[in-house]
Formats: sequence, structure tokens, C-alpha cells
Amino acid sequence: MEKEKFYITTAIAYTSRKPHIGNAYDIVLADTIARYKRMQGYDVHFLTGSDEHGQKIQQYAEEQGVSPKEYVDGIAAQIKGVWDKLNTSYDRFIRTTDADHEASVQAIFKKLYEQGDIYKGEYEGKYCVPCESFFTASQITDGKCPDCGRPVVDAKEEAYFLRLSKYQDRLMQYYEENPDFFQPESRRNEMINNFLKPGLSDLCVSRTSFTWGIPVEFDPKHVTYVWLDALSNYITGLGYHPDGSSDLYKHYWPADLHVIGKDIVRFHTIYWPIILMALGEPLPKQVLGHPWLLSGEDKMSKSKGNVLYADELAEKFSTDAVRYYLLSEIPFAQDGTITYESFLNLYNADLANTLGNLVNRSIAMTNKYFGGTVRKTDVVGSEFDADLADVAAGTVKTYSQLMDAYRNADAAHAVMALAKRCNKYIDETTPWTLAKQEENLPQLETVLYILLECIRLLAIFLKPFLPETAEKIFAQLNIASVDCLRGLAMGTTDAYTVGTPEPLFARVDVEKVLAELQAQAEAEEPEVNETVAFLSEIGIDDFAKIDLRVAEVVDCEPVKKSKKLLRLTLNDGSGTPRIVASGISQWYTPDDLKGRRVIVVANLKPATLCGVESRGMILAADDGDAAKVIFVDGMKPGSQIH
Repeated sequence: MEKEKFYITTAIAYTSRKPHIGNAYDIVLADTIARYKRMQGYDVHFLTGSDEHGQKIQQYAEEQGVSPKEYVDGIAAQIKGVWDKLNTSYDRFIRTTDADHEASVQAIFKKLYEQGDIYKGEYEGKYCVPCESFFTASQITDGKCPDCGRPVVDAKEEAYFLRLSKYQDRLMQYYEENPDFFQPESRRNEMINNFLKPGLSDLCVSRTSFTWGIPVEFDPKHVTYVWLDALSNYITGLGYHPDGSSDLYKHYWPADLHVIGKDIVRFHTIYWPIILMALGEPLPKQVLGHPWLLSGEDKMSKSKGNVLYADELAEKFSTDAVRYYLLSEIPFAQDGTITYESFLNLYNADLANTLGNLVNRSIAMTNKYFGGTVRKTDVVGSEFDADLADVAAGTVKTYSQLMDAYRNADAAHAVMALAKRCNKYIDETTPWTLAKQEENLPQLETVLYILLECIRLLAIFLKPFLPETAEKIFAQLNIASVDCLRGLAMGTTDAYTVGTPEPLFARVDVEKVLAELQAQAEAEEPEVNETVAFLSEIGIDDFAKIDLRVAEVVDCEPVKKSKKLLRLTLNDGSGTPRIVASGISQWYTPDDLKGRRVIVVANLKPATLCGVESRGMILAADDGDAAKVIFVDGMKPGSQIH
């Protein structure tokens, strides 16, 4: 009998910078769903990848002095490295610079143009470079992007547009006929009330103001604009082409689930369905717009210096510890938070104390009291036995219901609740007391058998979440790894001959680790020396390589991990805020600098200082006792210094 297919995708990661732990939630959540579906018996295909075109990428590459392709090659390798470190089981890592993707996107663009769904026009309005999005004047406030809050710039250029308005009524009908298209449902109301009811504006799908993109085949001065390029990966990754698609595409499309962040729901539930309608292809069955992982109370941002990296945490505390935090601490419809302290406390409470302690002492007692082998007995169980059996049976049912609804955090909590109940069961039955009298040994054997049965169930439940830990538990139980969720119940194993107990997660001293991290941050704080040293003479050509320009300090704040640095947000006239870390806090307060005009070295290679990626250096004079910033108030931001 042929297996039922399940095609799952993540949003492809943008190749601007190495992904932080918040970015990693997408891939870990999708991987857990994919692993669960495989255990249910589905024929799963799992796609992820990287989004590699656009103006922002071109700017970053220019700042680095490399080609855009060289730049994205490096970042894509980092993204894939993090995904692999997190033990994700994707079937393809697609890059939007892949030749098959680019060829298909060109053909998609041409098809939509030839059938009249794409037309040539002119765009004039506001544009946010970091978000690569256009906005009307009514959508912005105080000149800021409504999505990211950064300044927008005026834009006017020839462009091609996709006729979204043509498909608006058809899309609304699809919403009505497919109420499960959105998860959570609150995202559906947002799309209808904020976008569909006011009326859709046609979507800009090409640009001429930069060159790093897929050229429009019949008009090569245009490059395909981000969303038509990026969204198409979900079908090009399977081998879709307007002139004839692969068997892989015909087998797996439509997608069963797109796993994305809540900030890009609009693109996946309005733009993407309309692109597919225009192509005459089936629409995806469901879009899961998950919440964010915040750093403390703030959205995680490299410019804020509050970024944690998943691969670095995994290196210190294990991959499964990172996976568990992500999967258990982000609710279904609300943002989650992470700090080092919260991560370490959960690690100790759930992984080391509850799960690790349960497995370790159950295996150890089986070895100690029965030489490693216990069997199912006919001993009449106590009220504690019956209660634990009921909890285990209830967990089997609850787990499946929650996982089928993609409520991974609730499922993780249900699994850990069973582990906690098992630890309580040990305290209730006191195996060490039963072991003192020979007539109680049958009862003791029953207790240990029940514990090992529960641990077996826990390993099965945890396999999609913590695949490495689950395998370790199976090994300590000395049983084969379980790859199927059918027939889960207590009492299906006749006997256990266990292996050697080994700690799954070593408990950590939270205060000690936090102190070590703080000391490490302080030790890594660089000596910021902005003094001009008189070295050997240089020629005019060397001086001409330095890009000095006027910039306005639009915001300034101390760097939390540093005693010397201030984090300056500069408007250098480019339309994109520039972050600079400057070691002048002993001479200036943030209020001294806000609104002032300074000179910035704009083409200095970026450097990360105490968690802040600094893209430049401001000029100051230093006589050895004090530093004086060189102010050029009255000059226009972006003015060149010659």
C-alpha cells in the first residue's frame, strides 16, 4: 500500500547574516513535525533553504569588497551549518541561486507576463531597504517602515507588477472554503481585515535600481523582485517548470504545510496563493504562522546586540537542549522569550532533574536489585501503579492530539508531565524500601517494569523533539529504536534487560555559568582605540579608498555588556540605518550625541564588539587624556568628506 504523502517547508533564510536562535525556531519546528509524520507512516518530503537575492545583499557584498555570489555562498554555508548542527532532517536545502530555481523563476515570470497577469508600469513611493518592501504614504509613520521601524527612502523606477486585484475575490472564496488554511486562526482575520477588505494593490515584481537578482529573460535590465523569486522555491525545489514539471513535483505538490514566522504571513497567504492561481497550480493546504522567540522582552536583533546563536548554545549544552527549549518555550500563538538564565534553568529543571534523573535511577535500580533484567509480572498492582498507568494512557492520547494540531509546546509539556509523574511514583513506591524484604521483590519488579515501560513511551514521544536523547534512552533500555507511533500502550514489552546507566544531561551550576559568560564577554571586549596613529606616508590613491561621510546620530545607548562602548544609530544618507560601536562612554552620554552630526568611516570592515556589529568608526581627536568627537553640525547626512 502506497504511503500518504506529506510535504512540509520552512521559510527560506535570508542570507544577510548568520541566523540567530530566533531564526532557528522555524527549522527545528518543521523538523519536529516532519519526524513525527514519518513516525506516523507518512511519505515525508522536507524542504528548507536560503533566500539570496536583493538590494540589501548587494550592499553587504559591496561593503565587504566581494561579489554578491561570494557573499551569499559564505552565509548560505553558515545557515546550512547551523541547520545541520541542530540535527534537522531536511531532504533538500534549496538556494535561490541554484540554476534550476533561477531557470524556473524566469519561465514563471515569462508565463505570467504573456498571459497578462504581469504588466509593465512605474513605481513611485516609499521603500524599506532592510525589508525589501514598498509602502504607500498612508502605511508609514514619521518616515519609518511599518514592519521594522527603520527609515524608508523615496523610490521611483520602472517596474513590472503582478495583478493581485484580479484574484482578490477568488482568494477570499478560497479562505471561506478552506477554514483551516491558516494556523493560528487569528492570522486569518488579520489578513482579511487589513489587506483584502481595503482592496489589494498590485504587487511590484521587478526592480531596475540594482542588479543582484534573477534577470527578466525578455527585459534584462529588470531583475525579479524578492517575493516572486523567494516564494517560488516551494515548487521549484520539487522540479516545477511551466513547460513541464518533474515527477517529484507531481507527487508531492500541493504542500501540506508551510512553516513560517508570523511576520511573513501576508506574503504566504495573499501573494503566494495568487501566484499559484495565476499559474493554474493547486494551493498549499495549510500555513502555520508561528510566533517569535524574543530576547528578554525585545525582538532579537543583531543591531541591538541581544543575539544568541543556536549552534553556539548547542556546542556548550547539547543540540537536544537547544531543540527542547525552542520547542517547549514558544507557545502556539504567543511569542516566547529566551535569556541565558531562562535557558539554563529549564535545562536543569526538565532535562537534567526530571528526565535525566528518572532514566538514570530507574536503570541503576534495575541493575542493582535484579541484575539488569525485570519481567512483566502477575502481581496485583497498587493504587499508585494504576494511577501512573492512567496518566501514561492519557499522555498517549493527548500527545497525538496536540502533535496533530502542531501544538508542539503543549505536547512537550504533556511528555514532561508524564516524566514528573514517574518521579513521583518512585517516591510513592520507595523501591529501596521494597528491596529490603524478599517477599516484596515481586512488587519491586513490577514497579521497575512499570517505570521502564513509561521510559520507553517517553523515548518514543521525545524522538521527534530530541532525536539524539531518544536514541540514548533506547540504548540504555537495550531495545531497538522505535520508528512507529502505532499501538502505543503500556505492557507491550514482556521483559527488559537494561544496559549501563549514563547521565543524559549533566546538571549545570547556573550562577557559575552566568558568571563565566559575563567574564568571557568582558575579556572579549576590545580596546577601542580611535586615535589616528602617524605611520608611514600614503599616496592620494590610498586616501581615496577611505569613505568619509557626514552622519546624524539618530539614537544612542550604552552597550549592556561593556563599560566603554556606546551603540550609535547613524543616518548616513543611504536610507539604511548604520550601527557603530564607539568607545567614548567615559566622555559622552547618549544625550550629548543624539541629533549631532559626526564624521564616519563608512567603508570600514564590520566588526562585532560585545555583541554589537559595528559598521564603521566615528572620528575623534585624542590627546591621551580625553577624546573629543569631531562634530560637523549643519552638514547634510551623506555629505562626502574630501
